[in-house]
Amino acid sequence: MPNIVLFSGSSNHDLSQKVAERLGLDLGKVVTKKFSNQETCVEIGESVRGEDVYIVQSGCGEVNDNLMELLIMINACKIASALRVTPVIPCFPYARQDKKDKSRAPISAKLVANMLSVAGADHIITMDLHASQIQGFFDIAVDNLYAEPAVLQWIKGNIPEWKNCIIVSPDAGGAKRVTSIADHLNVEFALIHKERKNSEVESMALVGDVKNRIAILLDDLADTCDIVCLAANKLISAGAIKVYAILTHGIFSGPAISRINSSPFEAVVVTNTIPQEDKMKLCPKIQVIDISMILAEAIRRTHNGESVSYLFRHVPM
Repeated sequence: MPNIVLFSGSSNHDLSQKVAERLGLDLGKVVTKKFSNQETCVEIGESVRGEDVYIVQSGCGEVNDNLMELLIMINACKIASALRVTPVIPCFPYARQDKKDKSRAPISAKLVANMLSVAGADHIITMDLHASQIQGFFDIAVDNLYAEPAVLQWIKGNIPEWKNCIIVSPDAGGAKRVTSIADHLNVEFALIHKERKNSEVESMALVGDVKNRIAILLDDLADTCDIVCLAANKLISAGAIKVYAILTHGIFSGPAISRINSSPFEAVVVTNTIPQEDKMKLCPKIQVIDISMILAEAIRRTHNGESVSYLFRHVPM
């Protein structure tokens, strides 16, 4: 493809390489380093004048450093006369801070949106935003892709008894995502209602019948995995035969790995929006769905001025 340059940030180089191979491109030359005072330095190693630039950088690992690196890369390309700069952010940083839920709380997702715009981003590509209203925080175009088609493909290909499954949301906020998957599979759905006390989950109530069924917990992200592991125990006690978890963004911080290892999950399935190689060595239950083909096709269609709505329902071949 002419007039296109694809750069990789340091957060998820493996995903960037897969996207580049899918597009038949070589990753652009870029050197990122830190000065002795820990300031981030980025050196773009090739001309981007008049080019359509895409920068793949996920909001994971050292989140603040990776976000700052992305902002500097955007700005470096913009002042080097790039025609258009599109950050591809598979896992959007600070997405959980999307509303003012208590006094004096910041709306950090809006701040990140402002920073990306000021740095010079012309268009954003992301996946499974924690809250879809984050798209409205931007004054530029945002394409929020969905892992749903790849999830449906995984369920049908890896769970032989999927017709006897029930899709479960671990909270009321994920009901829309769960009902969409359940409708496509033509199965029932359930949800778990949590009651909190002092920010701790005091009790869980299951709404729906999971007895003698395979329960598939569905959520957009898992961090410390306390909720999904409690939900799995609740489903087993309610009579579920097996329990799977499918999560778009597997952050797995703190005690997450030990919780998964001691949980009743058959498998915890995540996408590679966040690198999982190290986590998979520590936890054999973790499995990964590759979504590089979805990102690559979104980049190709955006570059050629085509619609990306096809990707909301299909996995590109």
